[in-house]
Amino acid sequence: MSAPAAVAPVAVVTGGARRLGRHLCMTLAARGYDVVILYRSSEEAARALAAQIAATGRRARARAVDVGIESQVAETFAEIAQEEGRVDLLVNNVGNYNPQDITNLTPAVWDATLATNLSGAYYCCFHALPLMPAAGNIINIGMAGLEGIRANVRGADYYVSKTGLLSLTRSLAAAYGDRNIRVNMVSPGQLDNSVDLPSPDEIGQTVPLGRAGELQDVAQAMEYLLDATYVTGVNIDVAGGYRL
Repeated sequence: MSAPAAVAPVAVVTGGARRLGRHLCMTLAARGYDVVILYRSSEEAARALAAQIAATGRRARARAVDVGIESQVAETFAEIAQEEGRVDLLVNNVGNYNPQDITNLTPAVWDATLATNLSGAYYCCFHALPLMPAAGNIINIGMAGLEGIRANVRGADYYVSKTGLLSLTRSLAAAYGDRNIRVNMVSPGQLDNSVDLPSPDEIGQTVPLGRAGELQDVAQAMEYLLDATYVTGVNIDVAGGYRL
């Protein structure tokens, strides 16, 4: 009689269809995770990614959700409970970024940013944690420089949301340590696909290592946290020294 097949761990990645989220999904599939790709509007990209992952032999599916709406998040994780039965890893990657001066920031934009970047991450944590076994993981994607509060005139709503996410990360890490659930943050700086990336001859003025970050740099930090079983409540800047 053959042994039963091992159950693959399940990763849920918000904002998983494109850019960094897509790369993280591919990295996790290569590590043996089945992947649930959550997206809001990039349906074609999400379904193409799910098909690409499935072609490697891992299970993957795409699911539309606006994480800023709690009822949609609740429905999504109820479906995950039915379909996958568990969540071993939650990556809160989605993030609205509006690089505009705070003097032009409207309440509507503020509310949308906080709803998606902070409340949405909390909603996903709240609904994922009951499905998470011991030794589960939550990895939140932040932004470089959160350890020191400073003025951030451009994109203040984003900065506030990610600062709040760091506080949430540490609170959850402390609260769920007795279940051996680890909660950490990875904070990219200027990535090579950032919307406000300086030119190559100028980036060294703000990034000591003199280059933009690559998606693989962020994935490498994520993989370290997955393997580092005695690390929780930390924030890793993946930024080449940006904002030191």
